[in-house]
Amino acid sequence: MEYEVIIGIEVHAELSTKTKIYCGCSTEFGGDPNTHCCPVCTGMPGALPVLNEKVVEYAVRAGLAMDCDIAHYSKQDRKNYFYPDTPRAYQISQFDLPLCMNGKVDIKTDELEKTIGITRIHIEDDAGKLVHDAYTGGTLVDLNRAGVPLIEIVSEPDIRSSKEAVAYVEKLKGILEYIGVSDCKMQEGSLRADVNLSIRPVGQKEFGTRTETKNLNSFRSIARAIEFEIERQKAVLESGGTIYQETRRWDDEKGEGFAMRTKEDAHDYRYFPEPDLLPIDLSDEYINLIKESLPELPESRRQRYIKELNLPEYDAGIITSSKALSDFFEEAGKECGNYKAVSNWIMSDIIRAAREYEFEYTNMPYTASQFAHLIMLIDKGTISGSIAKTVFEEMIKTGNEPEKIVEEKGLMQVSDEGAIKEVVDRIIAANPQSIADYKAGKDRALGFLVGQCMKEMKGKGNPQILNKLILEELNK
Repeated sequence: MEYEVIIGIEVHAELSTKTKIYCGCSTEFGGDPNTHCCPVCTGMPGALPVLNEKVVEYAVRAGLAMDCDIAHYSKQDRKNYFYPDTPRAYQISQFDLPLCMNGKVDIKTDELEKTIGITRIHIEDDAGKLVHDAYTGGTLVDLNRAGVPLIEIVSEPDIRSSKEAVAYVEKLKGILEYIGVSDCKMQEGSLRADVNLSIRPVGQKEFGTRTETKNLNSFRSIARAIEFEIERQKAVLESGGTIYQETRRWDDEKGEGFAMRTKEDAHDYRYFPEPDLLPIDLSDEYINLIKESLPELPESRRQRYIKELNLPEYDAGIITSSKALSDFFEEAGKECGNYKAVSNWIMSDIIRAAREYEFEYTNMPYTASQFAHLIMLIDKGTISGSIAKTVFEEMIKTGNEPEKIVEEKGLMQVSDEGAIKEVVDRIIAANPQSIADYKAGKDRALGFLVGQCMKEMKGKGNPQILNKLILEELNK
């Protein structure tokens, strides 16, 4: 039987405020366990929360960037459940009156372009962290993360494949980074996705029973967890079984999902208005001020790169997918005046180096200005393109200026025609067969001779002059 996949995603993004949502404790990642907490965020009796205004501002920024309607009046609610990492036995969230509703984002995959609806964006506080000790059999609690502010972005069930799901979360990540409300470091849990998934026979109108796979914190995990759950549900239905509404976890090492508990519905949480916090009342002036402060968003920047800088659509999409990478491109291109060269290096060497040396675009071992100077050395003919790759590797390892590396290692390009002519004469004299091949119309022979000359000159020969002198000799 042919099945249609129905996916909705809840994305939790930690907001980049300096303090927690209801107290003055630090939100800094790391730190010794239970050192970034106080009676408020640990839920001690009698401790009263006070809403961090920056949290509201950041949530509204996210809502405006995702084309949401912003509520002038909203409130916060208690969501009741007990886990050891929430000692007060409830989470403060928003139920029926969230800050942002009815938004949308456009996504693009290899197969299609479509719009994904956003049901709502609301604020809430994070829980603490449980560390299960396999050796003692016990569980340790770290409440540093308890009370860290979150926004939860809830999509409509508009997603139909793992590719669309990844494209959607990538789009949200880009927007959140561009507007500066979250660092989106998935490896630190700053961006997590819960995937609600069901399948139904093609042509059926009613949704199937959904499951929710929690806390996926990489694009790879999102894709793999979705593919696994699709196949699992198909196998259950085709064997005559029943899909149960449940919460599941994903084991990335095993490549398998496991049931955790029966999935709750909204009424199971016994929501009621948070009695310790006043409603949120926003004026048109407040909302408009935030709207006017929004920066250029990734899609707008991508279109500008295509139209104004003549970048290929694919390259523009890759570069603008990361704000840090796009900012690097803009700064380096502006300084050296050669945006196309910077783009070419990003698409090849910079992306490769980031994977190989395991650094983030937010923390490159060289600055945009240093890289711009590397491009300028090439454009001025001081070094060749091949030598530039050697200099680039040294910049990664040492952080030194490219000019200093070129000078210390003697890598300046040889452009003296007399010196190059001597090398050309020797190589041509030593390769009579290549000359005969060129005369017979085999153009590869020219490339071979240029390569031999470059090899003898250790990559320092000016390639334009080399080509010119070799052609002059061959055409005599």
